[in-house]
Amino acid sequence: MRVLVIGSGAREHALCVALQSDPAVGALACAPGNAGTRAVAPPPPGGETLAVADPVAVAGVARDWSADLVVVGPEVPLVAGAADAVREAGIACFGPSAQAAQLEGSKSFAKHVMTAAGVPTARSWAVGGTPELETALDEVAALTGGAPYVVKDDGLAAGKGVVVTPDREQAAAHGRRVLDAGGSVLVEEYLDGPEVSLFAVADGTTVLPLLPAQDHKRRDDGDAGPNTGGMGAYAPLPWAPAGLVDEVLATVLQPTVDEMARRGEPFSGLLYAGLALTSRGVRVVEFNARFGDPETQVVLPLLETPLAGLLHAAATGGLAGHPPLRWRPGAAVTVVVAAPGYPEAPRTGDPVTGADGDGVLHAGTATTPDGTVVSAGGRVLAVTAVGADLAAARQAAYERVAGVRFADAHWRTDIALAAVEGRLAPS
Repeated sequence: MRVLVIGSGAREHALCVALQSDPAVGALACAPGNAGTRAVAPPPPGGETLAVADPVAVAGVARDWSADLVVVGPEVPLVAGAADAVREAGIACFGPSAQAAQLEGSKSFAKHVMTAAGVPTARSWAVGGTPELETALDEVAALTGGAPYVVKDDGLAAGKGVVVTPDREQAAAHGRRVLDAGGSVLVEEYLDGPEVSLFAVADGTTVLPLLPAQDHKRRDDGDAGPNTGGMGAYAPLPWAPAGLVDEVLATVLQPTVDEMARRGEPFSGLLYAGLALTSRGVRVVEFNARFGDPETQVVLPLLETPLAGLLHAAATGGLAGHPPLRWRPGAAVTVVVAAPGYPEAPRTGDPVTGADGDGVLHAGTATTPDGTVVSAGGRVLAVTAVGADLAAARQAAYERVAGVRFADAHWRTDIALAAVEGRLAPS
């Protein structure tokens, strides 16, 4: 099987590593890729400069390379219709249609789907203007008795479009910035309890859940600092309640896929449910329409089932006949190493050493003409390790972090620490 991965981040590097180990994969490429993926899956002709938001270009590279399966990693090409264009070219594609990808592309659309499907989620107010924003904030305060306030960009924001704050003016200011730029926002009730990420592979009808993981969104230790695209993750979750995956499959994932099919917009690809385990039960925080980053970096190393066959079955409607998923014992931890100034104004161009170490996945990197690896984004590397248990995986991950360096690099020192110390539990 010839497999083409679309994207250039640590998620795509993790996908390439997993696909490379699948004996069914005879050829593997990644476009446009980064300094890490090129060692595993070199870009096909014309792929190194691929504009991933151009569906015609994505389909053209896949066709010219004679791909049997295309795996679209990022949300931007999915929302733009890359999967539609690839399928129209007669090539199997793992990724939802542009319409189905609106589950991530529009939070208000996702709320409509959840309401129709009876999926438990936070109460919300769609806001298109400043007077509506103030009214929504008043209603949240009345509903909850005050802070915190949650204001979300309605559209794509690379994981950084959410403000959760006890400061009403800060919440309002974020909403006004989005509105002034021509966007819209959702104001939501705050969901208490720890958050969980659960991926599921779907083919429009059948849904197969993967292992739950937990992401760390805030930039700094102790969940301080601004929201980011994710500073680290771990899996599995030793503190998660028994039966959580089955419950989420029955109450969230399958009803959502069924509702999308009822609308004539079947969801085929990776459905990512961001969940809060609240005092009132499981609630959906958000949906994504692709593998999450950095959770992918800890879920895939634990998957023993060959990845290419699983994704191809989803892309071709064959999940009902797919064998049950098999998982390796142990745990995995990933720690993101970020550029100074991330997420607001990350500095790029710093030489990176140790980027070829074990478990080092490239996110925002590039290679200079003389072969030097340099930082090229906010999240530069994701350093991953697997261990016999969560404590061992965490220790190994931080030992690997010590082997990578670039000027003023920043990482959290407490990824998975609360879970290892037994300080987490559902509300």
